[in-house]
Amino acid sequence: MSSSSYINRELSWIEFNQRVLSEAQRKEKALLERLKFLAISASNMDEFFQVRVGGLTLLKSTGSRKKDIAGLTPTQQLLAIKKRISLQIHEQYVLYNTELLPQLKENGINFCAPKDLPRHIEDFVRLRFTEAISPLLTPLSFEPDESDNDTPPLTLPAMTLIVACVIQAKNKTNRVVFIPINEGIERFIQVGDQGEHYIIPIEDAIAQYANQLFPGESVHSHSVFRITRNGDIVVQEEDAIDLAGEMEEVLSARKTSNTVRVELRSGCSRLLENAIKQITNASPEQIYRIDGALCLNDFMQIAFISGYEDLKAPSWEPQSSAEIDYQNSIFDEIAKKDILLYHPYHSFDPVIRFIEEAATDPDVLAIKQVLYRTAKHSRVIDALIRAAENGKQVTVLVEIKARFDEARNLHRAEELQRAGVQIVYGVKGLKTHAKITLVIRKEAGSIKRYCHYGTGNYNESTARLYTDASILTARNDFGSDASLIFNAVTGRSKLLTTKRLFPAPTHMKKRLLELIASEASRAKSGEKAAITAKVNSLQDKDIIDALYKASKAGVNIRLNIRGICCLKTGTRKEAKNIEVVSVIDYYLEHARVFQFHQGGDELLFISSADWMTRNLEKRVELMIPVADEDIKLQLIDILEAGFKDNQQAHRILTDGSSERIIEEGKPSFRMQEYLQKKATQASKAKAYLRTTTFEPHTPK
Repeated sequence: MSSSSYINRELSWIEFNQRVLSEAQRKEKALLERLKFLAISASNMDEFFQVRVGGLTLLKSTGSRKKDIAGLTPTQQLLAIKKRISLQIHEQYVLYNTELLPQLKENGINFCAPKDLPRHIEDFVRLRFTEAISPLLTPLSFEPDESDNDTPPLTLPAMTLIVACVIQAKNKTNRVVFIPINEGIERFIQVGDQGEHYIIPIEDAIAQYANQLFPGESVHSHSVFRITRNGDIVVQEEDAIDLAGEMEEVLSARKTSNTVRVELRSGCSRLLENAIKQITNASPEQIYRIDGALCLNDFMQIAFISGYEDLKAPSWEPQSSAEIDYQNSIFDEIAKKDILLYHPYHSFDPVIRFIEEAATDPDVLAIKQVLYRTAKHSRVIDALIRAAENGKQVTVLVEIKARFDEARNLHRAEELQRAGVQIVYGVKGLKTHAKITLVIRKEAGSIKRYCHYGTGNYNESTARLYTDASILTARNDFGSDASLIFNAVTGRSKLLTTKRLFPAPTHMKKRLLELIASEASRAKSGEKAAITAKVNSLQDKDIIDALYKASKAGVNIRLNIRGICCLKTGTRKEAKNIEVVSVIDYYLEHARVFQFHQGGDELLFISSADWMTRNLEKRVELMIPVADEDIKLQLIDILEAGFKDNQQAHRILTDGSSERIIEEGKPSFRMQEYLQKKATQASKAKAYLRTTTFEPHTPK
């Protein structure tokens, strides 16, 4: 295939973020829900610059002219990113300034600088600044030509707002001072008064009262800016003797790494702009002039402000699974049959309970688990510590290379180790991204294995926000495969052929290519052939080429892809049978589910891996076949729902952009609403059955 057959990964990601932003632009949505999606689009953009733009900037600095699958060099990609993302930023701020701020004001939520507040509110804010904020500020004086003397250069923190001031002495001489706003200072001062809610951005308060910090001088002018540094700095594992120590050095290096973006509030004076350029060493193409408040992701906290429920989307609550009798031991329930949980429609509690019950069950001998990301206050960590203290053999692989969670995972690993848990810091040369827990239990004089396999992290916080699949099983072959996986990642043993699972990087990609080719072969023979898949991203060239060949052979291919899609749709022979949709809604779509028709013998899989080269070749991942026929039907229903959605779904177009799917005259169908109602109805039906059925206690 030529490069014209693919979409650039970075540009495809920007189009995904455009779909997120389009939710904020929908006038029919609740006002604070629109603000939430605007904040999400800004947060997404921050990580994109840190990681993707950071990596490309590093490649450019080495002189690399290596082209991606779309035929673009790092320099060409950076130019294309700048052009496209500048348009997106413009849309963000047109929306923010002309729609959201005025409508918030109409509803009593007022964003104000201190000078625009009622007098008594302004007096309160000034006092608050003097007593609670001023002591936390550390002004840093900067001389524009100080690089020519022996003074060590200033290093300003990244990803935080910085107020830049021109300070004027009584003799009219000027100097530049930078005031970083550290993490301990809240972004907004909020004051309620007579039905009105006043929100004062902290940078405006600092600018207003900065004179307090400079006795005998005055603030002549000010501006606000923010630095984004390259976050694509990874540990060099080949030479690492102490991986934890090396990771701490990487975290430190990120704080002073090269600048990849400077956001600068419009209207900044030339003196301040020159000083900012000098201290950040930013090139002109790395400067983004912003017409409004910086760091829009902080506005997420305003989206969840209390007392304005009529401005929010109706909330959905996770439901108890109708497949589980919560009066019984979770092990008894799993022993009866495989259990599918589709979060957050189904509560994550059974997964937590699985680990918590294992921690205290006297018959449990060992617990083994892979942790990639965990909640801030994690019940999973608490249960593992409790299990170790109760004398269980507990082994945990903590992936300390999980980007932006490295520090937390290092801390968690140390916490677990102190409790007596056997810790492994991932696998050399690979990230371990598999979602797996193995519990080994003594029953009737023999050993029985219980497993949890999932598509999402063991994080009870994100389990309320991300859609993910969990399968709890006590099948022997799945249990023995789990032991093989853990022996390989913790014991450095060879990963032999598994009975049911397909791990990456050893088996998964090969199996996927075989399954795609098998469908193509059936189509060539005149049989019905179909592939339906739900993934977060599709980037791997081999998978894309295999899908093109299958489409050309007549396979009906439907893909539900939330984010990156490097496959180019269209009417070309190799793409005419491929449909790609993307659903952006209340929950973040995160589950990976694959279906292959196989002549009517439907093969269903859930997986921790997206169809990206990094997942298939550079990570330890798992693809789990679905053995239970009822679970197959449930997953097929979930897959089908994504292609019925005519409320929150977008169609991916040939150039990688998107258009919202609107079907005039057809009944409205919203996938997430359908799945929420289905889970709620099943839970209520099970609860009703329990109230109308008397079940006697019998001797054990």
